[in-house]
Amino acid sequence: MNNRAFVITGATGVTGRAAAHAFAEHGASLVLVGTDPSKLDVLARDLNLPAARFLTLTVDLRNGPAVHSAAEAVAVKFGRLDGLIHLVGGWVGGKTIAETPINDFESMLGQHVWTTIHLFQAFGPRMAANQWGRVIVVSAPTAANPPGKASAYTAAKAAQENLVLNLAAELKDSNVTANIIQVKSIDADRSGKGTTPDEIAASMLYLCFDEAGKISGARIPLFR
Repeated sequence: MNNRAFVITGATGVTGRAAAHAFAEHGASLVLVGTDPSKLDVLARDLNLPAARFLTLTVDLRNGPAVHSAAEAVAVKFGRLDGLIHLVGGWVGGKTIAETPINDFESMLGQHVWTTIHLFQAFGPRMAANQWGRVIVVSAPTAANPPGKASAYTAAKAAQENLVLNLAAELKDSNVTANIIQVKSIDADRSGKGTTPDEIAASMLYLCFDEAGKISGARIPLFR
């Protein structure tokens, strides 16, 4: 992955950190995106990359103009973009549709849908222009099979997955792939329950190799 630059959103989260370390070890340059500059600084120090190989950006991805400004900063720093790993999001649930506050729907749509729209509009054309790119989003099987009492989350994740599949179709002739990794839960403590951040990062790495260029528009289950 030498000479390739990847954006990782939600970089300071447990999965983001695992992805950042895995991609850095394989020679990639990284754009680390988050909302807490102090946490981004800690991650950058942990990675111990030369200044030429990383950029930290504090961005509210729900803000379209801010995302486009971030894309310009990436272009200035690296001159190209080769991949987008979008890990921003959250979960709310436990209530029926009737009981769920409108604010919960707005929050989930903002975190999962609007962030994705802004990122795809800002970075998709740049990868298409390079004639190479990788887009990866982490989702859950409940997006397609809602269990009930999770409507705000599952509706937003279903919409996000639809955006990924649309991007895969629209950029299929540009050597840009877009895929979804589905996990039931993230095993941050390595307790043996759920999918570990390292397992997720390893799957992302594979999807970003040239050999995975024919995998696009896929929902990849990473759970038992």
